[in-house]
Amino acid sequence: MKLDLEALAALDAVVRNGSYAQAAEHLHKVTSAVSYQVKKLEEQLRLPLLDRSGYRVRLTPQGEAVLNEGRRLLQHAHQLEALAQQLASGWEPRLLVVVDGILPQADTLQALKQLAEEGIPTRIQLKIEFLHGVQYRFDKDHADLMLVKEYEPNAQCRALALPEVECVLCIAPEHALARLGRPATLAELQAHVELSVQDSSERGDDRHMFGGERVFYLSGFMAKRQALLMGMGFGWIPRYLADEPLASGALQELAYEGGSRYRFTPWLVQRLDRPLGRAGQRLVELLAPSAQPAVPGGAHA
Repeated sequence: MKLDLEALAALDAVVRNGSYAQAAEHLHKVTSAVSYQVKKLEEQLRLPLLDRSGYRVRLTPQGEAVLNEGRRLLQHAHQLEALAQQLASGWEPRLLVVVDGILPQADTLQALKQLAEEGIPTRIQLKIEFLHGVQYRFDKDHADLMLVKEYEPNAQCRALALPEVECVLCIAPEHALARLGRPATLAELQAHVELSVQDSSERGDDRHMFGGERVFYLSGFMAKRQALLMGMGFGWIPRYLADEPLASGALQELAYEGGSRYRFTPWLVQRLDRPLGRAGQRLVELLAPSAQPAVPGGAHA
């Protein structure tokens, strides 16, 4: 019996995306073609792979077992295709990079500008996510690289430490908290609106949040800075976005008894099971020319 890898990929896409229509969009095919491929695979294996009785299609127990093995086959096939591409030209056809929105995008864009000026043929896609959503998207979309604030070590990845980023707790000068004349207590912060950017994986909130009931979630850090400038509330913001309004007096650092600044080390992460081609290697050189690798096994300090 011959297994159709395209049919396995169609089944995988339906399960990952939750519907035939979204799977078809992901695979750049019409919905009927995806449905036909999955049905053909079921007939070929003589097994019901999907339960279609509900609003969303779900794997049957047989389908779950088949898909688990099928994904291994697909991974090997992708590795073989990538190897063939790299052996033929050295340039990967596509490079997917996921970046945490708290990091300075100018650094990444400058690196991409350099690649454009060098005339590389690779198509590069940049996705912006937040907190755990970065690694979630990196895994879900089989991305090649991620620049991440909160990195969960993985033995199948190599992580390079990037320069530290400092965040500062800010408030508009007309806000009530700015007029205390002393460091605010946690209870005083919790009584006011906190401005935040939500974890895009919906896994949870930023661990640096203060736990109050009144929280406004913004779509990104530019929107958060604008909300701070308008006096809507208080919140953390990276120094590269805060320095100018702090210097002009449009914002001020909010004194807090628990500390008004913190630093974190971002990580540039690449997969070990799918080596980067020339474009990915060059991008790593540009983004982390003097970065230090994490300790073996994917862990870091």
